[in-house]
This record gives sequence, C-alpha cells and structure tokens, in this order.
Amino acid sequence: MEIDWNDTEEIAIQLLEHHPETNPLTVRFTDLHQWIMSLPGFIGDPKRSNEKILEAIQMAWHEEYKDAHS
Repeated sequence: MEIDWNDTEEIAIQLLEHHPETNPLTVRFTDLHQWIMSLPGFIGDPKRSNEKILEAIQMAWHEEYKDAHS
C-alpha cells in the first residue's frame, strides 16, 4: 500500500507500530520526518512536508498512542 503526506491516520498507525513505546510528543520534527520517510510504502516527496503537516501527523499519532496505552 502506498501512503503519502495526506494519509495522516495511516502514517500515525504505522508510526505506532514501528515505535510503540515512543511518546509522539517527545519526537523532534526532524526525526519525525525521517521516520515517516522510512515507513514501508511511503512515496511522499520529502520536500512536500511542512510544520503543519508534521504537527497533524504527530497529533494523530499521539491519539493512537493514548488509545494503545490506556
């Protein structure tokens, strides 16, 4: 399955699967960008991300993280 920057929920789910014990709010955007780029099936252009996109992904991942750890 191919995913791109606008697939926020799918990216969040995959980040949780790959980094289950990492609190998303502790991840720097530079690291988050790198982690997203390395997800299986990610085809997004690295230059198309921005702070707004990364923040939306981080918040979606945080919601998934809270659900998984409650």
